[in-house]
Amino acid sequence: MPVKKELLYRGKAKSVYATDDPDLLWVIYKDQATALNGKVKEQISGKGRLNLQISTLLFKEITAAGVPTHFVSDPDADSMLCKRAKMLPLEAVLRNYASGHFESKFHVKHLLPFKPAIHEYYYKSDELDDPFINNEQIIALGITDAATLARVHDLTDQVNEFLTARFAGIGITLVDFKLEFGFLSDGQLVLADELSPDNFRLVDKDTGASLDKDVFRKHEGPLTPVYAEVLRRLQENAATVRAIK
Repeated sequence: MPVKKELLYRGKAKSVYATDDPDLLWVIYKDQATALNGKVKEQISGKGRLNLQISTLLFKEITAAGVPTHFVSDPDADSMLCKRAKMLPLEAVLRNYASGHFESKFHVKHLLPFKPAIHEYYYKSDELDDPFINNEQIIALGITDAATLARVHDLTDQVNEFLTARFAGIGITLVDFKLEFGFLSDGQLVLADELSPDNFRLVDKDTGASLDKDVFRKHEGPLTPVYAEVLRRLQENAATVRAIK
């Protein structure tokens, strides 16, 4: 078992530590919820553990389905071991339905379906408040190249295909989500960060109730019972993992 060493990064929802293996990182999920890009923060007991359990379950399934990821293992109830990746400073957002910022920006009907799904990118910069950025701007600023963006686009579609079916099987609509990607030491591009209701927008198909961090953003009630419900459904209806073409 790798040994946890010095703190490398303390984020809004996770803390990342080096280990005695230079290719592995030790990630601890925090009991903290944030909104407005971290301007609103609240400690919520048990949230980190729920996020870890959901992320671990989905990383295992997505990895088995053929998507390359940074996931290695979950050594304890609050931590994840991951392959060290040089992260792209981008959030890849995919929208299956209109909601949130997109809905208010364009004044469209709530949960208007998009066929095909909409891809967006946001430049990760706390100083700039994570602004929207398009493909040409990404390339012009030297953030990455066209081939990498095409690969990110393809992997995001693959993840969407898997997760849309996975959540549909437990009575949940996957409205939208954001992903992050990075390069391993061998140059492989992989899905990284986390897979949880912190970065998904989920809606119960029967009730229309939010099953994600919108509950916190909109002050609709306690957050941990919502995340616990998502985890319960995922665990009770384990996916039949298939290869993604």
